[in-house]
Amino acid sequence: MSSLSERPANPVVGHPIPHEAADLHVTGRALYTDDLVGRTKDCLHAWPVQAPHAHAAVTRVDTSPALDVEGVVRVLTADDVLGVNDAGVKHDEPLFPTEAMFYGHAIVWVLGETLEAARLGAAAIEIDYEPLPSLMTAREAIAAEAFQGAQPHMERGDIDRGLQDAAHVFHGEFEFKGQEHFYLETHCALAMVDENGQIFVQSSTQHPSETQEIVAHVLGLHSHEVTVQCLRMGGGFGGKEMQPHGLAAIAALGSVLTGRPVRLRLNRTLDMSMTGKRHGFHTQWRVGFDADGSLVALDATLTADGGWSLDLSEPVLARAVCHIDNAYWIPNVRVNGRIARTNKTSQTAFRGFGGPQGMLVIEDILGRCAPLLGKDPADLRRQNLYGPDQTTPYGQPVRQWDRLERAWEQVVTDGDITRRQQEVARFNATHADSKRGLALTPVKFGISFNLTAFNQGGALVLVYKDGSVLINHGGTEMGQGLHTKMLQVAATALGVPLTTVRLAPTRTDKVPNTSATAASSGADLNGGAIKNACEQIKERLTQVGSQHFGVSPADIRFEDGVVSAIGSRAEPMLWADLTQRAYFQRVQLSAAGYYRTEGLHWDSSIMQGEPFKYFANGVAATEVEVDGFTGAYRTRRVDIVHDVGESLSPLVDIGQIEGGFVQGAGWMTLEELVWDESDRPTRGKLATQAASTYKLPSFSEMPEVFNVALLQQAHEEGAVYGSKAVGEPPLMLAFSVREALRQAAAAFGAPGGSVELGLPATPEAVFWAIEDARSGRTDGGVERGSRAQQHVPDQPGPDAHPMHPRSEELASEPAKA
Repeated sequence: MSSLSERPANPVVGHPIPHEAADLHVTGRALYTDDLVGRTKDCLHAWPVQAPHAHAAVTRVDTSPALDVEGVVRVLTADDVLGVNDAGVKHDEPLFPTEAMFYGHAIVWVLGETLEAARLGAAAIEIDYEPLPSLMTAREAIAAEAFQGAQPHMERGDIDRGLQDAAHVFHGEFEFKGQEHFYLETHCALAMVDENGQIFVQSSTQHPSETQEIVAHVLGLHSHEVTVQCLRMGGGFGGKEMQPHGLAAIAALGSVLTGRPVRLRLNRTLDMSMTGKRHGFHTQWRVGFDADGSLVALDATLTADGGWSLDLSEPVLARAVCHIDNAYWIPNVRVNGRIARTNKTSQTAFRGFGGPQGMLVIEDILGRCAPLLGKDPADLRRQNLYGPDQTTPYGQPVRQWDRLERAWEQVVTDGDITRRQQEVARFNATHADSKRGLALTPVKFGISFNLTAFNQGGALVLVYKDGSVLINHGGTEMGQGLHTKMLQVAATALGVPLTTVRLAPTRTDKVPNTSATAASSGADLNGGAIKNACEQIKERLTQVGSQHFGVSPADIRFEDGVVSAIGSRAEPMLWADLTQRAYFQRVQLSAAGYYRTEGLHWDSSIMQGEPFKYFANGVAATEVEVDGFTGAYRTRRVDIVHDVGESLSPLVDIGQIEGGFVQGAGWMTLEELVWDESDRPTRGKLATQAASTYKLPSFSEMPEVFNVALLQQAHEEGAVYGSKAVGEPPLMLAFSVREALRQAAAAFGAPGGSVELGLPATPEAVFWAIEDARSGRTDGGVERGSRAQQHVPDQPGPDAHPMHPRSEELASEPAKA
């Protein structure tokens, strides 16, 4: 067992303790970025002027009327930029644009003594536009060949031979929308300048180091002249990985130019209309199965709707391509990816980071094809799970394939699946107007950043003379419990009680060059760095203890704040006594820790290598009941078994699994982004820009029975204290909700029928699937036969119904054997 993963006796990690700030959250005493404004003297407020066109050239800007508005202090334009007029790392996101690229694009910003003054000033500004042609959907972009960024290609085996030899071949297409982050705390930044010209920015950001970098280059400064702090976030989910940078730069620029603190906080409508979402995808595919139903070939083209600029679209697409296999062995694979440029907000990271979109493709294929193969969907999925000595299409061995098997079997056993499947069949046979469905889906999700360089973390640990400990690390807290885990890691590594350790807010002047808190890697990277720093200090203290006890350093023991020695007659001493003794011996009591993920190698040019440290695994079973008159449904029961390794903090991990599942279920069933695609003047406007029009999961959508279990005997060698990441993988367990709805809808028709189901599977979409089942249109929206031997076409087929898109009808000719 590695020193990184080995746990000492009686560790603090592994205990189910509450979130470290839970009491602050529930009592309202937790401070967020915007709470600091009331503590800041003479603060100005920022408000944007948004473009009322999906795409338009800015031909005239007159800011003078704003200055006549009482309380307006300044209007920020491109002429005010001291450095580079760009808010992105790809240099394709002008901070003050001369061309509006989406409806709601911020053209200039107004600073006012009050938020109302800034808003009224923005309304007074006169801007003329010359409307330009716009693209609102991935289909439109495909037709116009409007693509941006890299176009990854991943291939293994002989795809053409595989499809030729397959006993069953199908092809179809699948288009699905993105998802709004809807964090409780909207984007916010508070910037100020001290007497030395040092810029200090409080930002609700998942990536303080990158916020620092963007602020610096907008201001024409070096990074050491800018400090960014993230106190905490009221949710992030990936939406605060890239999107905060330009907003923080606006606040910092305003502060530099006025000499006063500047606060920029988006209200909900601004936040939803200006910031990126989860990428929607358009996919086209061909798939081949052998006579027994085993997957033999998959040929797919994934088109991500990237919006107006690249943002993180390239790595999102790369992860989608790498996760198209999900948990299934496919001998022959060819996947092509591309990014559509559309006139929408620049789509960005969202929990799962492209992985859910790729995995959704194969799950949709299996759900649609299983009835056409005469197979139960659960049996089809089970038989295609990875087995011994098998590798992913990009060449990484699936070493823990047995954990997929174990999780599947535990869900089947603990969830009493066989009996309940029989109950579902009896219910459906005796109820004409309501049907039930029970679906099982697996998850195999790779943990590490796509870009190898991001897989590093830093920490600063300070031990004071009185034995108290202060830790700083590069990760940010957005409610996910990272700080809780890091406190437990530090207490375990030093052998002290949890109450001995305190954690400071994340700041770029304490830990530099940090990676984003993303890719589910926060605990792995920062936990490894904290453990490294603690072990440096502990090694020094061991020398001091060795002299005191008169034994070898190897015989010194630290546990629960007491230091003892094997083989010594001397009484044990308190941790605080040892730290004071070390101080008087001039022993350093602080350390900078560092961790880099070992064993990664990745060639993005050929999409081959081992980009992930390990895979997180899980299985979910969901049972639903659907009303045949309306398509409305309820989730009766959910059973989950998930692999988090040897949990650092079980209460936090179970909460993350529950929350991830519910958020995924929201994407699967409720959350529908709608842009105006008409030719009216409002073309491009986001119609769902508030909680009144964008439906989020609530108590009524929660499963009536919700069972979550952590996979046991799952120690992860080579990860901090044997744990695994938990942030993103549970979201994909919610695929089981949609697949259960598909099965319930199909049950309204003849046995063995397959139905196509939209995403999100709103009651309306479920109703159309029910109508298909009742009318006998049960081909699943796929085509089989000789025509399926053709290459995946570049152009999608027409829509059969404006609210129920599908591909061509099922061909009558048999598949080529």
